[in-house]
Amino acid sequence: MDGYTLQALYQILGPKHLLTRPDETEKFASDATDLKFVPEAVAFPGNAEEVSRILLLANEVGFPVIPRGAGSGKTGGALPVEGGLVLAMDRFNRILRIDRDNLIAEVEPGVVTARFQEEVEKVGLFYPPDPASFRVSTIGGNVATCAGGLRAVKYGVTRDYVIGLSMVLPTGEMLRTGVETPKGVVGYDLTRLVVGSEGTLAVITSITLRLLPKPEMKKSMLAFFDRASTAVRTVSEMIRSGILPATLEFMDRLCLDCMRNQTRHFIPPGAEALLLIEVDGDRSSVEMEAERIRRACQGGGCLDFRAATRGEEAEEFWEIRREISETLFVYGPHKISEDVVVPRSRIAEFIDILRGLETRYRLSMPTFGHAGDGNLHVNIMYDKDKEGESERAELAVKDLFRHTLKMGGTISGEHGIGLTKAPYLGMELSKTAIDLMLRVKKAFDPKGILNPGKIFT
Repeated sequence: MDGYTLQALYQILGPKHLLTRPDETEKFASDATDLKFVPEAVAFPGNAEEVSRILLLANEVGFPVIPRGAGSGKTGGALPVEGGLVLAMDRFNRILRIDRDNLIAEVEPGVVTARFQEEVEKVGLFYPPDPASFRVSTIGGNVATCAGGLRAVKYGVTRDYVIGLSMVLPTGEMLRTGVETPKGVVGYDLTRLVVGSEGTLAVITSITLRLLPKPEMKKSMLAFFDRASTAVRTVSEMIRSGILPATLEFMDRLCLDCMRNQTRHFIPPGAEALLLIEVDGDRSSVEMEAERIRRACQGGGCLDFRAATRGEEAEEFWEIRREISETLFVYGPHKISEDVVVPRSRIAEFIDILRGLETRYRLSMPTFGHAGDGNLHVNIMYDKDKEGESERAELAVKDLFRHTLKMGGTISGEHGIGLTKAPYLGMELSKTAIDLMLRVKKAFDPKGILNPGKIFT
């Protein structure tokens, strides 16, 4: 950035809220991928007016602006691939209000998901979206990617709770979308358009969220099976019989092998799949559903079934799930994390396909995820330093996507497209659809300054 641009940014932000030294900006060069792009500067705006002035300057001078939350994304969506200015939203960290009468809240995008969940629960309310990264990820990042999470099978994903947004358009204009009422159909739904747009259409400055009454109680259970196919058939039978757990998670044999070395919980010999289940609601319905789930799992041939008897034990169950991703590096020092979705009824078939891909590409692909909605996290483990493994890993990704789409699925359930999946966008979307999206992008961002290089190659 030239001297004029830096001086203008200093005037907007003050010296304490602009980083320009490489040793400072490098901290914002990476995310949960293995990619790295160092920005020219990092700004920490404190209000919507500062964001607006920055974007007006970017349009005048012509530098990229990249909104960033916690940097926990898995597709490179917040990386400065063309340099420019990272817009770190750390100072937008206030819970502006929690309205118990209308079951809504308004928060700034830098609020950490776990903190928000804790605050609404203090007043007897409940915010269901629950990404595995909830302890570090921010509400703004969740909105940008339309994050899902563990409770999506019963409660839906982030977009189902966003009813309004305050934002700054790439042209510097401020805009408020949505309503604070349960109903509202005036004009196009710009709120839904921006949710999941991965920071390419606007910089979000506040979010109005729908809340629910907090369930009276919840109960967590583990069920081990001798085969993945048996476990996923049990899932189908469970839901077909009218049981809809709050959470219904799956882990395959490779994940269980990691768990054996990482947890004190006993894993039965011969177990090759795990279902981790939680039900919530009023006390009588929870006890009844838990019993129906126990019978369904035992009727499905599970090797072992356990129900948590206290809160601490339940939390241990869920820590296993939230931490499994980091234990998988025993299979290789590098990982490509994909979040494909297939129809729930075809998960067993999909697991068999994965085992075939492992053999074909000679790579381990431990898999876990949300069995209740078919969203599975396939982890392709490889070693960049071994000849041919990076190439095989990339071929495996394309083959994985091809099989997913052939089964009527989608190549991303909650991570978004960002940078890493952009080359595969045309596998799922038609040219007409992509061209229309590009026209929408052009309408919002005529000079292409906001988060360039993402989604579209």
